[in-house]
Amino acid sequence: MIEMHGLTKRYGEKVAVDGLTFDVRPGIVTGFLGPNGAGKSTTMRMVLGLDAPSSGSVTVDGRRYAEHPAPLHEVGALLEARSVHPSRTAAGHLLALAATCGIGRRRVDEVLDQVGLAEVADKRVGGFSLGMGQRLGIAAALLGDPGTVMLDEPVNGLDPEGVLWVRTLLRGLAEEGRTVFVSSHLMSEMAVTAEHLVVVGRGRLIRDQSTADFIASASTGRVHVRTPQAAELRERLLAAGARVSSSAEGELDVEGLTSEEIGSAAAVSGVVLAELTPVQASLEEAFMELTADAVEYRPGAHAAASTPDTDDTDTDTAVRRRSTPPRMRPPGARRPGLGRSAPKQSPTAARRTSDEEVAA
Repeated sequence: MIEMHGLTKRYGEKVAVDGLTFDVRPGIVTGFLGPNGAGKSTTMRMVLGLDAPSSGSVTVDGRRYAEHPAPLHEVGALLEARSVHPSRTAAGHLLALAATCGIGRRRVDEVLDQVGLAEVADKRVGGFSLGMGQRLGIAAALLGDPGTVMLDEPVNGLDPEGVLWVRTLLRGLAEEGRTVFVSSHLMSEMAVTAEHLVVVGRGRLIRDQSTADFIASASTGRVHVRTPQAAELRERLLAAGARVSSSAEGELDVEGLTSEEIGSAAAVSGVVLAELTPVQASLEEAFMELTADAVEYRPGAHAAASTPDTDDTDTDTAVRRRSTPPRMRPPGARRPGLGRSAPKQSPTAARRTSDEEVAA
């Protein structure tokens, strides 16, 4: 289990992580979500002791990472998949890591096979694709057969087959009773992989709850209905206190009643239903709604904020200034007074120039 209590990290005046307190429990996949700059990577680095907290604490199975006698057997992590010497082979890289904790060659071969890199074990890492690099990073995380696995963007660069493989791997590790903590920006993948979510924004904890509850909190309870007797059903539902709208003929969007209540009302009225579907928000929609105020890097925000109010004259002047290109010297030209002097003309070239001037 990973436990954080008031975890804070400051870089000068910048607060990257601000008082995080939550637990990552074993037996389930916990997703770690947040916009860019939310403090996810910094938090993971503090779990591994790569960054020291400014205040607060983080422990793995009751100890700081550095206090474990054989850390690779306790925590397996993937933070930077490409942080491998390009001249090393895949097997050589893992053997170097294995030597620090007394892990033998057999285990290296096992994890290479597990991640699908057995056939390229003796190939140099510098020639690996992004996806192959990710697989090698995951192999390194699994090398010590750890009880806690922490992965930062593990599906980055993987093809669909690789994404499915990672999903199956993470679920399998959790089913074995391990602690699995994974960050990703792929909401569609996290929705089908993580059972619990920790959401942060601007370094602060926003939400710590199950994936199902997180999505439900952003859903409006709307039910989509299709029926050839839309007008009749509409009147019945309005009388029952529902809010009803329609975007197309024969279709109704109903709020204020459950699908069971709508079905019962249709049955009493003798209305035939072609569709009765509760509409639920996606994880992406729920995430965007919840973190809207925590987005630090918003496209166009700086330009909009830094453009001063001007009258028409100032605007025209500004437009002219933007549209008038700066004076530029021709390619190869030198600034006056700098560089070598122009080469002297030969006597023949000088006579030719003089004759041309006379003729003109």
